Amino acid sequence: MRVFATAVLMALVFPVSAQQGTETVEALTVTVGANHAPPYRIIEGGEPTGLYVDIFQEIADRLGWKVHYREAPFRRVLRMVQQGEVDVMLGPLETAERTELMEFVAPAFPPERRLFFYLNAEDRIERYADLYGRAIGILEGASYFSRFDTDDKLLKEPAPRYENLMLMMQKGRVDVVIAPELVGLYAVEKLGLDVKVSPFFVPGERSYIAVAKNSPVLKYADDIRAALKLIELEGIHEDLVLKYMDRFAE
Repeated sequence: MRVFATAVLMALVFPVSAQQGTETVEALTVTVGANHAPPYRIIEGGEPTGLYVDIFQEIADRLGWKVHYREAPFRRVLRMVQQGEVDVMLGPLETAERTELMEFVAPAFPPERRLFFYLNAEDRIERYADLYGRAIGILEGASYFSRFDTDDKLLKEPAPRYENLMLMMQKGRVDVVIAPELVGLYAVEKLGLDVKVSPFFVPGERSYIAVAKNSPVLKYADDIRAALKLIELEGIHEDLVLKYMDRFAE
């Protein structure tokens, strides 16, 4: 049944003129701009991997694309999109400002809670109001949730990586760090810090495969969506999500 359904889906979403197996006619090389943010994007120390990278690679394989990664801090990747240096970002949240630069093609990645990490008991966050008066570590250029992002009364201290933010907290330069759940837990584990998680958290939103509006890849937006549906139908998408959730969320 799965094989039959896959064949039907491919026939519907990949026109004969655009097929070579499941590949697009052009053998594209797609440049992905990515910040090193394990376990989503593991760009340093060998072949790129991570949950978002592995999902996108499955999509690229079905489209016959070659993928090249350019690693940079998150805010710098946004500039690279604007300047036409990269075609794709993996995992940004959709905001009004970003929609001017990118087409949010497919919500390919699962939602994830935003957690508040702390070291000292007095910095435990029980409710949103507890954030006032505390120095909060944030990733440069990142978006967390609307109220937080637009709240000018909060004291926010940026850094290019979550590991940097955790070390800033250890040194007393920030009181709290906000981070997506798995990224934050990974950073804490890697650094071996005795960091605690506040009971207050914010539910996550699905994040996207986003394509630069100035990129030739944009004309293949429907192909990306179709290939994503295909790997979901095959069970590959779910397998990858569970693999990383089991590994890093223990």
